[in-house]
Amino acid sequence: MGVSCHHCDDQTPATGAYRRILYIVIAINAIMFVVELSAGLMANSVALQADALDFLGDTATYAITLMVLGLNTTWRAGAALLKGATMGLFGIWVIGQTIHHAIDPGLPGAAVMGSIGTMALIANMVSALLLFRHRDGDANRRSVWLCSRNDAIGNIAVVIAASGVFATGTAWPDLAVGLGMAALALTGSWQILRQAMGELRAARTIPAGAD
Repeated sequence: MGVSCHHCDDQTPATGAYRRILYIVIAINAIMFVVELSAGLMANSVALQADALDFLGDTATYAITLMVLGLNTTWRAGAALLKGATMGLFGIWVIGQTIHHAIDPGLPGAAVMGSIGTMALIANMVSALLLFRHRDGDANRRSVWLCSRNDAIGNIAVVIAASGVFATGTAWPDLAVGLGMAALALTGSWQILRQAMGELRAARTIPAGAD
């Protein structure tokens, strides 16, 4: 994408439709956070708990995006920095949880993992499809798309992990997926932070009100 795109008016003609889509995906993510966290605790699954917290993070991410929608580049890039940092903290937390469960293992419930993982996959695929046409733009918009994309990938991995737990009778597939989701979050965090910092640097070279 071109640098000039980062200083446009946040694609104003599409803002109304984008705002409506964000309200829908906020509702989807908030509901799935409650469902998946409850199931993750019940099934003793690191992967489900990690994905549930990701739903919570996404709910906050989309709400922040709504708050800064239509504001200037500095505000949007600042919001993206906050979201990128949150994604990074989420990745670090999941790594810690994975280490804890590796030291004190318990067999996750494969059936619960598979069914809830499939439900979460459907929810995230719907969100990703709704957001697909808005995947390009500044770091703020890109962070929303990356969250949805990462979630869908993570849900597929959770379903695969459930099969692995069932087949092996061990928790290692669940722990491996937890680490993979952490790596995905850290990678997405770096991409968002790098782009947002670039936009902030570029904004300082433009006269006030020009973006």
